[in-house]
Amino acid sequence: MMAVASELASFVAGEWRRGTAEGTDTNPARPSEILASVRLADARVAVDAVLAARAALPGWAGLPAPSRGEILRAAGDILDTRAENIGRDLTREEGKTIGEAVREVRWAANILRYHAAQTLDPDGETLPSTRPTTHVFTKREPLGVITAITPWNFPVSIPAWKISPALAFGNTVVWKPAEIVPLSAVHFLSALVDAGLPAGVLDLVLGRSADVGDVIASHPGVNGVSFTGSTAVGRAIQARATSAGKKVQLEMGGKNPLIVLADADLDLAAEATARGAFMSCGQKCTSTGRVIVERSVLAGFLDRLTARADAMKLGDPLEADTVLGPVSSGEQRSKVLGFIERARAEGAKTVTAEARPGSPADGYFVRPSVLVDVRPEQEVARDEVFGPVAPVIAVGSYEEAIAIANDTRYGLTASLFTTDLRRAMRFTRESQAGVVLVNQETAGVEYYAPFGGVKDSGAGSRERGNSARDFNTELKTVYVNFP
Repeated sequence: MMAVASELASFVAGEWRRGTAEGTDTNPARPSEILASVRLADARVAVDAVLAARAALPGWAGLPAPSRGEILRAAGDILDTRAENIGRDLTREEGKTIGEAVREVRWAANILRYHAAQTLDPDGETLPSTRPTTHVFTKREPLGVITAITPWNFPVSIPAWKISPALAFGNTVVWKPAEIVPLSAVHFLSALVDAGLPAGVLDLVLGRSADVGDVIASHPGVNGVSFTGSTAVGRAIQARATSAGKKVQLEMGGKNPLIVLADADLDLAAEATARGAFMSCGQKCTSTGRVIVERSVLAGFLDRLTARADAMKLGDPLEADTVLGPVSSGEQRSKVLGFIERARAEGAKTVTAEARPGSPADGYFVRPSVLVDVRPEQEVARDEVFGPVAPVIAVGSYEEAIAIANDTRYGLTASLFTTDLRRAMRFTRESQAGVVLVNQETAGVEYYAPFGGVKDSGAGSRERGNSARDFNTELKTVYVNFP
């Protein structure tokens, strides 16, 4: 079993590589608690990671696909057996509750096993030919070396849905996780290494984006870049990578609307809004960013939503009955509180308990906030907050609601609550989002269904499910003539 040390480092060509810079991994619930020290990679380590992945590519791509699948399946089983321990470290490092963290690890295990099963699927098709002596068929081949850049909010499951299909289809991977979640990254890597993944097939780069970002996005040895994170960073990576001839897949920000019509089940809508806006402290790209409610049911809906928000226990995320832990960092806490303060200055009102429960020294906690009297043009209704904030916008009709919902540069998820089947189906056609939900929270998606957004929420082919094959492979058409 691969040991997880108290000093963390990059993993290149099957060996730990200590960088020259130093960092620390801290607990957002107890900022003075240091979980591990980190030896951060420099450009040299990043280059070596790309070269190691390139060297390992022929052997891994040449391995029969079912054999690759067996390693992924074993890694999924290892994650399952270690879920409680990994979940505990994830909670201490990122701040989400222990229940959410353990579920995330088990979700990642399912993702690994799902893509393991895909190694048994057909990798092409036969086609008819106009010439009687010619056989035409297609086949899928690995893209090559793929750089995976992953965020801190889902430090195990997002790497799983990027890395496992890449490996299943015969690619090698250079992986840069977010700087504040190195311990979770090492746990995920260890499961794959312990399952028998050959050296160099997955190379972990623990480093600052400023030091290693250009290398792993534009190095000539890289064939594709898959990124999840903010829109600004994603567009910058896209520009660098595409100018260097790379294939690019981006999953970026969201300002996801949830519409509540007058005929909706208000209890169901309020519960889904609370979960979508506040669970994981709203730190999901799919979190509910705008709540658009018909005026005739606004009062009843707000009563229900406010009661749910104020009832959510905020506290130590390792305690079983805690519903909300801290946000991920002091910087994130300041950002969220700043959104709330500016919204109030612009005329919005908070109908929940005070968002700021204590000083940053006590942990980076933010209570759930429901804002009312919000106008669609306000900052809090247009920009991604990434915190437990639900701005509520009142409207007079479905037509006004869908117009406001679509009036955004984002297009990741969108949800409608109604009992009218005709309007539900109309919404699925008219909503400008990559994922559309009816009578379900904006964050409720499956790991085996295609996932991604439109507008400034995404670019390139979709992630997850069968769609993962599109980014991770190249399609080759073959003509064989029998004279």
